[in-house]
Amino acid sequence: MALGKDYATQQCSIARALEIVGERWTLLVVRDAFYGVRRYNDFLVHLGLPRAVLAARLQALERAGVLEKRRYQYSPPRDEYVLTDRGIALWPVLRSLSVWGTGQADGTGREGGTGQTDGAGQADGAKPLRIFTHAACGTELGAYGECPACGVPVPPGDVEMLPGPGLDPDPRDPVRRALLRPRRLLQPLETDRV
Repeated sequence: MALGKDYATQQCSIARALEIVGERWTLLVVRDAFYGVRRYNDFLVHLGLPRAVLAARLQALERAGVLEKRRYQYSPPRDEYVLTDRGIALWPVLRSLSVWGTGQADGTGREGGTGQTDGAGQADGAKPLRIFTHAACGTELGAYGECPACGVPVPPGDVEMLPGPGLDPDPRDPVRRALLRPRRLLQPLETDRV
């Protein structure tokens, strides 16, 4: 049986969410927006996807109210893409998916691994690519974006992202180089453009 093109016949909130963020590359665009990537070319360089696909994903996320397109330069006209409140609400989903993905990266195929973590909070000894901490106290976030020390969910603007030992220490593209610096989520990413 052929797969349908949408989830219209599904009476399910997960299916409704997938209508917005379920296409290939979409969650990675949203992830990059959390990292502070805002400009079309920076998304393009960092993600390495075809221009037409990026344009379609940005337009779809804008139509869905996840991203807002803002003009940052008038001559020539250039826009940037910023997460809306609706987009920011995806942070717990991305955080949990990232933790789950790290558990899968160990090659065991076990969902979430053993549940045991190393000192960096990553399951089964996988090297973390990024470490997320509560900026107020420096404590590494739990799997759902909560601060274990403070006992509160941490909003994305209060999350500091640090490079983990699994990241390439000498990346080629300017976005990856900029992401090697500790930074708060949602803050505009400044790259070393030439």
